[in-house]
Amino acid sequence: MRLRVIDFGEVSALRSQAVFHGIAKTIDANSDPVLVMSSPSEPYVCVGMHQQIDREVDEEYCRQNNLPIYRRHVGGGAVYLDKNQYFTQFIYPQGKAPKLAGQLYPLFIEPVVRTYKELGIEAQFRPANDIHVNGRKIGGTGAASIDDATVMAGSFMFDFDTEIMAKCLKVPSEKFRDKLKTTLDDYMTTMVKELETVPSKEDLREKFLAHCANVLKVTPELSKASEEELAAIEMAEKELQDPDWTYVQGRKFVELGVKISADTHLTESAHKAPGGLIRIHLLNRDTKIDDLMIAGDFTCLPPEGVDQLAGRLKGENLQAGELATAIDKAMNELAVEMVGVSAVDIETAILGAVQPQE
Repeated sequence: MRLRVIDFGEVSALRSQAVFHGIAKTIDANSDPVLVMSSPSEPYVCVGMHQQIDREVDEEYCRQNNLPIYRRHVGGGAVYLDKNQYFTQFIYPQGKAPKLAGQLYPLFIEPVVRTYKELGIEAQFRPANDIHVNGRKIGGTGAASIDDATVMAGSFMFDFDTEIMAKCLKVPSEKFRDKLKTTLDDYMTTMVKELETVPSKEDLREKFLAHCANVLKVTPELSKASEEELAAIEMAEKELQDPDWTYVQGRKFVELGVKISADTHLTESAHKAPGGLIRIHLLNRDTKIDDLMIAGDFTCLPPEGVDQLAGRLKGENLQAGELATAIDKAMNELAVEMVGVSAVDIETAILGAVQPQE
């Protein structure tokens, strides 16, 4: 199977996200899979599809430092990005890729791991979707379905500015921010930290494509974006800049909140599952779910599955065990997959909103 490889080089911050969003829109069942590679020429902050920006990002710092904020159609957490990351985004017709995210991650991460090892970095796949070197993270990945395409997004980490990352995130205090930076320094590693001499992006790409060929059983061929793809990328740029998309989770929260009445209580909670943080906003009426919003930095396939699940749970009793059973049933019926997030995790998060911890 041919793998079209489109390396856009350094592009604007917006285009570095729009290239894979746009090309995914052009994919149909008969398309060749595509690997998109790029780096942003200027820095920005990118938030996961299901995150609430006002809870995760220091918007004032971003405004003051001219850091745009873009929401991607891939799950995961908020991250500071710049030209020191080399993005890799696999875009496959859904019928040509594994159907479950739990199968996607190990398959598409393996060529990255092998490339790092060839460079002399002892990288390892760490479930559910991270790459570690001796216990320190050198990269994360995310999966998404966009129209008829399956997307697997990741990057090679040449270097990473932990100080700016810590400043971009919403934290309770400056003391906490200092601790966050120290934690990021201890927890993360990069090629600059691991190697005496870092490779050029051209050399890294050559090695990476060879491993893609062996692992994915494809024939990589360098290609150019077609006119149709370029038009789709331009459309994606417009959509990614739309405030209605950027702040979509905030709008959901407002819509949820205005429904409060005398006997209905809006509460919230957070629970850390292996697959990511789950944030809950719950309208509780007479010990039942009156309305529900689920957000966080997890991955969900299909992306709309989170809202479908929340809608399906309306009217369910807020009882331990019974609620988990209802969640599990709904996830199965809706074919919702949340890697590293179980029905019990979601139940724990929801019930935490019934009796919020001080």
